[in-house]
Amino acid sequence: MEEKVEQAYLYDFYGELLNEHQRRIYEDFIFNDLSLGEIASCEGISRQGVHDLIKRCNKLLAGYEEKLHLVRKFLDAKQKVEQIHRLAGELRKYGSNMAIEEIEKISNQLLEEL
Repeated sequence: MEEKVEQAYLYDFYGELLNEHQRRIYEDFIFNDLSLGEIASCEGISRQGVHDLIKRCNKLLAGYEEKLHLVRKFLDAKQKVEQIHRLAGELRKYGSNMAIEEIEKISNQLLEEL
């Protein structure tokens, strides 16, 4: 997964666990695409300070994911829903019993995970 996308997912799931200062700087870097220098200028801190804070936030967010696995579970569920959608299209087009069985299997997996 692309690093920026992964960081965005981690922030979406765990960003509220960062303090306000960390969130603001992390959002400016990840979502607003500001440079370290631009953020440093706005926040009145050094460029190195911004770099260190972003690195620390990445480590914190990755640590939460390592313990809770919410992003992985979300992406797994998303992939299964996409499979169901594809199979439903096949079912509509071909009336396939195999597609029905696969939809049942995937939906049961989803339900067990929830």
